[in-house]
Amino acid sequence: MINSTQFSYFILGAYLDVGDLKYLYFTIVLCLYVLIVLVNVLMIIVICINRSLHEPMYLFLCSLFVNELYGSTGLFPLLLGQLLSDIHIVSTSFCFLQIFWLFSYGNVEFLTLAIMSYDRYLAICHPLHYNTYMTSNKVAKLIAFTWLYPFLSVCVMISLSAPLQLCGNIINKVYCDNYPVVRLACYDTTVNNIYGIIYMFTIVFGLLILNLFSYIKILKICFSGSKQTRQKAVSTCSPHLASLINFSFGCFFEILQSRFNMSSIPIMLRIFLSLYFLTCPPLFNPLVYGLNISKIRIMCKSWLLGRM
Repeated sequence: MINSTQFSYFILGAYLDVGDLKYLYFTIVLCLYVLIVLVNVLMIIVICINRSLHEPMYLFLCSLFVNELYGSTGLFPLLLGQLLSDIHIVSTSFCFLQIFWLFSYGNVEFLTLAIMSYDRYLAICHPLHYNTYMTSNKVAKLIAFTWLYPFLSVCVMISLSAPLQLCGNIINKVYCDNYPVVRLACYDTTVNNIYGIIYMFTIVFGLLILNLFSYIKILKICFSGSKQTRQKAVSTCSPHLASLINFSFGCFFEILQSRFNMSSIPIMLRIFLSLYFLTCPPLFNPLVYGLNISKIRIMCKSWLLGRM
């Protein structure tokens, strides 16, 4: 007979005993978190207070930066506390809260990037009708959708995982993740697995196809258009494409690591890559957009100089 139970806590088994080096790691992670908060808050303030940036592209960017703060807050406080602790446990309720937090962050990120690619497609391929297609009312609905749909889909996933009877409570990661929890279940998890497959194909592959469709259309315009059209397309799409590739890389490795045995890869590298999609995009996106989009760059400079 299988011995199953409902545990009151989970053990995060990927933390290493590094002795006094934990204070160095804590300082590095804290500096990274502070930097992420500062650059994202700066971008949000610049977009909000400058009416010239109240255009669809910048409003989608503002939603993206808010999501970076949201996701970082779901990871870093726990990570910082665990780095200083000798006992790496989290309560079951907080673990599922973190799963909800991080999964909804990832979904909002992917959905926002997909809608931004569609926005760029309309701006480049249908410039004369862009304002007709992308009205303020439609922008508000799209932003609401990018937040509500992920929240609902993750709620369904949590409602399937939380009642499971578990045969263990060790998660071999530095944060809580849904799939390792499901693998601890003692009984049949077919419903969870089916929903997980549908969820992954809808969110990950479905949105990648939407991004691919948008960029194929943009490339067709670039090859058939003038040099000026090509330059405009490159300048407006390169930051978004860089963000999409950066985030997709992190998510792709995390999916592989969760589903397959990656024990041949050094544990420190596995930990770094599992944290990649949660730590690099929140820092990378504000910097790449702030440096590449001239309107934001100019506004940032004037805003900062005005406060010195």
